[in-house]
Amino acid sequence: MNKVYLSLGSNCGNKEENLNSAIEEISKIKNTEVKKISSKYLTEPYGYESSQWFLNCAVLIETSLLPDELLEALSSIEKKYGRTKERESGKDRTIDIDILLYENKIINERNLEVPHPRMCERRFVLEPLSEIASEIIHPVNGKKISHLLQICKDSKKVLKK
Repeated sequence: MNKVYLSLGSNCGNKEENLNSAIEEISKIKNTEVKKISSKYLTEPYGYESSQWFLNCAVLIETSLLPDELLEALSSIEKKYGRTKERESGKDRTIDIDILLYENKIINERNLEVPHPRMCERRFVLEPLSEIASEIIHPVNGKKISHLLQICKDSKKVLKK
């Protein structure tokens, strides 16, 4: 089984219900088990303007799915929650699910980059991830997640709920 860390976010509707429901959907993916869930964090939108703050969390799953199979399963969950365009950014959304880390693999494909290419720049990703994976080493830069959080220059607010 492969250890995979995900980032989930929602800033439309009942955000907490959206996250909990998406986690439940993830637990139903074949050969996949949810192992850890971080606290929920209320976070300012990053990279675009919106009056709707996000609720974010990180999730550790174990899966036997290959990275592209997992991406397809996660994308279908996003679509179920109304995501219309392929990986559009800068928009409010009911649910957003990103693969942050897949074991210690480095993947550079057209539709999937792992580790997530911008995770180190985003406090809303690093705060919840550090809660459940502080000692995990980023496979590209060789730094612990806890250290990446310490040196993150993102000044957006991230409040533990």
